[in-house]
Formats: sequence, C-alpha cells, structure tokens
Amino acid sequence: MAITLSRISRTRLAVAGAVTAVLAVGAPAAYASLDDGTQPSSSTAASTPTITRGKPFTETRLFFGTERPDGGPAVTDKQFMAFIDKEVTPGFPDGLTIQDGRGQWRDSNGKIERERSYELILLYPTPEAKKRDVQIEEIRSDYEKAFAQDSVARLDDRTRVDF
Repeated sequence: MAITLSRISRTRLAVAGAVTAVLAVGAPAAYASLDDGTQPSSSTAASTPTITRGKPFTETRLFFGTERPDGGPAVTDKQFMAFIDKEVTPGFPDGLTIQDGRGQWRDSNGKIERERSYELILLYPTPEAKKRDVQIEEIRSDYEKAFAQDSVARLDDRTRVDF
C-alpha cells in the first residue's frame, strides 16, 4: 500500500509541477493579450512605439438641475434649450453635447432633491482653457440666476480628441 501511495503522490507532484510550468510560461502571453495599446509591455517596450492619437483637449461637463430650491416650477426642456441657444452656443459654436439625466443632491436647505437634469459636454483645445474658463463660469452663474439654482456642478478633464 505504501508503494501505491508513494506513486500517486509522485504523480500528483509531477502533474502539479507541469501545471505550474505551463501557467508560468503562459501568463505573460495572456496579460499581453489584455494590453489596450496605451502602454507598451516591458517585453515589447523597445520594439513597439507608443501611439498617441488626437490633439490635447479639455473636456468640461456641466450638470444642470431643473428643480428650484425656492419651490418654483421646474425648468422645462424649452426653457433649457433657449438658455443653451442664448448663453452657450455663441461661445461654443463648433459643437456641444447635451444629455438628459436624473440625479440627486442635498440642497442649501438640507433637503435631498431628486430631479431631472441635463449634462452639457464641451470640448475645446487645451491651450484655450484659460479663456474658456471665464465663459464657462459665466454660463454657470447665468443659469443659477435665471433658474434660482444653488449651483451648477462642473467637471474638467484633459483628454485627446480626433475629429
């Protein structure tokens, strides 16, 4: 019986060793196939150049709520689009994106507001960021005043854009 157990143990040990060797050899290839192309892997860094697409742009996202903290009527689609046409399009005539949303936040009175909202996405060349910052802050301020809002959230991110 001891001989049989010893042979089984050696067989299991040999199989485990073979599996470990296969995994050790196959792992770099598996990880290489998951590479998204943005960073060369260490094994290909010398032979594969990093590809950079697009030009440096800044992406600004503004989040506009529609409920009024003072209890007034919610901002309608018609009112919002009129605001975009008057206050945003003249400064960003090359294009913009508007998305409908639903959100929530705590207002200045401490109440959790759940509301229909709009997300405005603006893209502009990064060298124009200082000039655009002034325009964007005016848009935020104008919306807050026009529709009795506590705030308009802003998110800025650097990106690369290809048109």
